Amino acid sequence: MSITDTLLLLLILVTALGCGLMGGLFFAFSNFVMQALERIPAQSAVTAMQSINQVVLNRLFLSLFLGTAVTCAILLTWAWLRWPLPGSLCIGIGSGLYLLGNVLVTMLFNVPRNQSLARLDPASSEAASAWPTYARIWNRWNHVRTITALAATAWLMVALLRVVWTQ
Repeated sequence: MSITDTLLLLLILVTALGCGLMGGLFFAFSNFVMQALERIPAQSAVTAMQSINQVVLNRLFLSLFLGTAVTCAILLTWAWLRWPLPGSLCIGIGSGLYLLGNVLVTMLFNVPRNQSLARLDPASSEAASAWPTYARIWNRWNHVRTITALAATAWLMVALLRVVWTQ
């Protein structure tokens, strides 16, 4: 196995792990965090979500989220340039799923909602009336992120196996 092959395998593995970790994080929000927030008064839910949205913007989370996007972009480029080598289709699908279903969805749908929520006073009637719609739409897009991150993980793991089997 060449150094290039070894680096490719490591890049696929690291990217699959990143996609899996992001999928797990999004799954936690879809499965219980948002449901828990929907059970408490709107003022408390808005306050909690505003806090979450501030705290999540930390070095570790951003490194994982954006680092996975970078490795997906590298793999997507590799898949395009190396078509039709074994695993290239799976690499392309997995990387594309993460970039479209996680990065693009986050930037176009979740972040704008978070920014709108950040401008609200949690104690206001406006926040109380905005919360149910915010939670429903935000969570719908979070389901998309969950599914696409986990699907990206699966496609990248299949790609890893295909590349290993052809060595």
